[in-house]
Amino acid sequence: MTQATTIAERLGVLIKETQALLHQRMDERLRPLGLSVPQYACLTALHDTPGITGSELARRTFVSRQSTNVLLQGLEKRGLIERSPDSGPRRERATELTPEARSLLARARTQVAGVADAMTESLPAAELRQLEALLARCRDGLR
Repeated sequence: MTQATTIAERLGVLIKETQALLHQRMDERLRPLGLSVPQYACLTALHDTPGITGSELARRTFVSRQSTNVLLQGLEKRGLIERSPDSGPRRERATELTPEARSLLARARTQVAGVADAMTESLPAAELRQLEALLARCRDGLR
């Protein structure tokens, strides 16, 4: 005998299914550009938040702190980021995007925007704003 699920549990599953499909579609669009979803998230965070800490970068890329370092090493080897040889506060090295990374990121953002548009195209603007507010409240409830 199975126990009935609550609407909150079903909502949690629906959010997870949506997240998994979003990740899959983003990966399909980013792969031809030579990027993974975590690499895209990393480049976006570095672009949007200059001076971001390693811990915050790990949170924004949804990987561990150790995995973030591996991610940064790979981006550095590809010539997409430059890291300062000197450590700053908290032993962190300043990281900046190269011009090649900025160009690649612009193309990648166009691809990701297409995925986001497909995900939300059936929702009117008012419902989109409402969904954003509701999801933010759900997120904040877990903090």
